[in-house]
Amino acid sequence: MTWSWNESPRAFHARPTLQDETLRDGIQSASVFDPTIEEKIELLHAMEAIGIDVINVGLPAASARNRHDTEALTRAIADENLRIRPAAAARTVVSDIVPIAETAQRVGIPVEVCTFIGSSPIRALAEDWSLERMVHQTREAVEFGVREGLPVCYVTEDTTRARPETLSALFDAALDAGATRLCLADTVGAATPDGVRALVTFTRAHLAARGQSTIGIDWHGHNDRGLVLMNALAAWSAGADRLHGCALGVGERSGNAAMELLLLNLGDPAHAQIARYCEIAARILHWPLPGMHPLIARGALTSR
Repeated sequence: MTWSWNESPRAFHARPTLQDETLRDGIQSASVFDPTIEEKIELLHAMEAIGIDVINVGLPAASARNRHDTEALTRAIADENLRIRPAAAARTVVSDIVPIAETAQRVGIPVEVCTFIGSSPIRALAEDWSLERMVHQTREAVEFGVREGLPVCYVTEDTTRARPETLSALFDAALDAGATRLCLADTVGAATPDGVRALVTFTRAHLAARGQSTIGIDWHGHNDRGLVLMNALAAWSAGADRLHGCALGVGERSGNAAMELLLLNLGDPAHAQIARYCEIAARILHWPLPGMHPLIARGALTSR
């Protein structure tokens, strides 16, 4: 038998859950098509087949079409009794969360609110936001989602460039308001694996100091420096329990973590099902399958 020198976090951490962002963050890429709702539901079924835990079904406040597609995807999950759970994105303002609550009420199943706000000094400067205003918006939006009976994941955009004291204040506001998860975002791909581990460790210590050991930690990264997959695995090894990714690594600018490669590196994947997931995504997004892909290229597995 071969010998592996890999030091794997599997011995120390449970396998993370996976959130697929293809139909939200992924289709924000300027290089892909926004699929029809029939195509989105086809990809939803492929996600279910490969064991994705959560799908981001969209940002319903963005447009009438987004609202329609968010509800249609959520209804497909409910009507077909799928295992996968729906989440939807919202800015940290009540008006963005209202259509998510309305979708959950009409369909009859919870939709997790992923409510986001910029946390770095660059975003605050660009938007002319004070920390006091950010804390107020955070508290108001999260409290509204919780009152509507929805699970709330609080997303700090550009977390990897935010100051610790800012993150502490924002985390406290969200947690005091009832958020059940914190999402750390490397929005412009600025982090290295060492930085990711430091940030996740900081977040875990903050939660421990508050006595909140049951709050989940998400990791959402971008590939501007080519480190997105390494960073996601580093986040897991440091204690993040949910990782985000997109089919074929699509997404804004240089893309997100490739979901199929996260699956490959988290254990032995069901190759046929993952290949189908990639093929559907490539077809409906009008995105070419990479010829040298480490998982789905011809001979990629048999040559090892």
